[in-house]
This record gives sequence, C-alpha cells and structure tokens, in this order.
Amino acid sequence: MSKPAEIVCFGEMLIDFVPDSAGVSLAESTGFLKAPGGAPANVACAITKLDGTSAFIGKVGDDEFGRMLVDILKSNGVNSEGVLFDTHARTALAFVTLKRNGEREFMFYRNPSADMLLKESELNLGLIKQAKIFHYGSISLITEPVRSAHMVAMKAAKDASVLLSYDPNVRLPLWPSPEAAREGIRSIWNEADFIKVSDDEVNFLTQKDADKDETVMSLWHDRLKLLIVTDGEKGCRYFTKSFKGKVSGFPVKTVDTTGAGDAFVGSLLVSIAKDPSIFQDEEKLKKALKFANACGAISTTQKGAIPALPSTADAQGLMAGTKAY
Repeated sequence: MSKPAEIVCFGEMLIDFVPDSAGVSLAESTGFLKAPGGAPANVACAITKLDGTSAFIGKVGDDEFGRMLVDILKSNGVNSEGVLFDTHARTALAFVTLKRNGEREFMFYRNPSADMLLKESELNLGLIKQAKIFHYGSISLITEPVRSAHMVAMKAAKDASVLLSYDPNVRLPLWPSPEAAREGIRSIWNEADFIKVSDDEVNFLTQKDADKDETVMSLWHDRLKLLIVTDGEKGCRYFTKSFKGKVSGFPVKTVDTTGAGDAFVGSLLVSIAKDPSIFQDEEKLKKALKFANACGAISTTQKGAIPALPSTADAQGLMAGTKAY
C-alpha cells in the first residue's frame, strides 16, 4: 500500500496522438507521437512532479495502451489503486492537431471507451474519503454509467469534508451539442469549493466577454472559496469572497499548449493542500498563482502533457530568471 494521497483526481486517462510537425491538419500529418493524456490524469502527475501526493481514479481498457497508462501513473508516483481495467472496451484515443501557434484541435475515438464505463460500485471510496482535495472535470458527466459514479464520488468527498476542485475542461466534440455541454458543465457548478476556467471557457459558458469582471462574477456562487480564470500567456485572474486581482504570466517559447492548464491546476492544488489559508490570504494566494503560472508556462515548451510537466526547481528557475524556456 502506498501512502494516502492528499489529492485524488477522478476521470479520464487516454492516449493523445500529437502530429510530429506543428501547423498541419490531421490529414496532412505524416506521423504522430504517442503521448499519455486526459486532464485529471495530467493533474495527478503534475502534483507528484511537484512533490505532492496524488491518486487517480478511473478506468482504462485491458489493452496495451491501458497498461502503458497505468505504468506511467506508477512511474510518476501516482497511487493507481483506484484504476480499473475494462475487458470489453478500449482505452480512449485522441488525435490532436497542433496549429502554428501551438493551440489545438481534437478528434476523439471513444465509442464507448473504458473511461466512460466506470460504475459507482467500482469506486474506491476509501481513497476519496481520506483525501484533502477531490479534483474532477466535466468529461465524466457526458454519459452513463460514469456520470452516476462521478456524482457518488463527489457526494462521498463532500460528506467527508474533502475540498471539491473542478476544472470543466470543455471538449465540445465529446458533447451532443454546445447547449448540452453548457447544461452538463453547469449541472454540478454550485457544488465546487474551487473552480478553474480558461478565458475561452468563460466566454463559452456565459456567451459574454470573458475580459470583463462582471462576466466572470456571473459564474460565482456562495459555496465557492476561489474562482480562477486562466488567460493563457497573460497569466490569470483570481476571485474570492473578499478580494480579486490578476497575476502575470511568463513569456516562453510555446510548442504545445496541451496540459498547460493541468500543470497550473496541479501546482495550485499542491499549494492549497499544504496551506488552505491561501483562500483568505491574498499575498499567499498571489505567490501560489505566480508559481502555478510558471508551471503552466514551462509545460508549453515541450510536446505532450505529462512529459512536459515541470519540477519545483524548474518553476523556481523560471521565476528567478536563472532558467530560460
């Protein structure tokens, strides 16, 4: 048995196939690099890379890719006791197009994939109840049975006074329609203690200008301790009950933005697990967000999400200006 994980991440883990050259369409691409992915799994690995403790709960196919993914979790020091293998469904695949600016488009193979088939009876609730933070996205809300498992896991965490952390990670091609995505993502919005959204996601969810504070505040709810909006290379904005502000990002040579938000979230969750008083202490929060911005920036300088995740020393080097990326 590994030591209890302070942060438990729930949801999908899959293989991203990333073109070996940027700026070409999937059809034009001559080759693909295989990269482990899936936002909640990326976050779990980001946490251990920064010396935090994490576990991942989800399902992969009982196939070469699924076994490879579990091996990657283990080699990154992530507790994988909550991971199951499905003998009937494959591990999900995503083909990712990298546009010239490093931004991405996705094409998914999930019909259905193993991650969608996790049942509530298969949940490792013990892992969840002993955590400090339970982190999840919205992809696990799209289909049954994993949607019901997600709801049960969230309730178990809440009943055990575990902090609920939500990063919706909008992936429109996976939802039946944009309206269904908005509705599904908002359906659990008011449960979370901490929410991180990108500026694009604010725009999508509100259909208003994400740069305006009042647009962001329309997403606020009374249970929230912290709402973060990430603004890409510009940095991030933070909103709490008593203060709000922004923290600038770090300019780097961006190659692939896949997993940047996950590196940011993993870093911030490590800071919160260490010292939950950052919700009330603006100086501490700004320090944690500066560090999270550095982690997000570094993760864009290499292809793939998990291989590009920074260590504490990497992020400190960027912040101190002693390491260039």
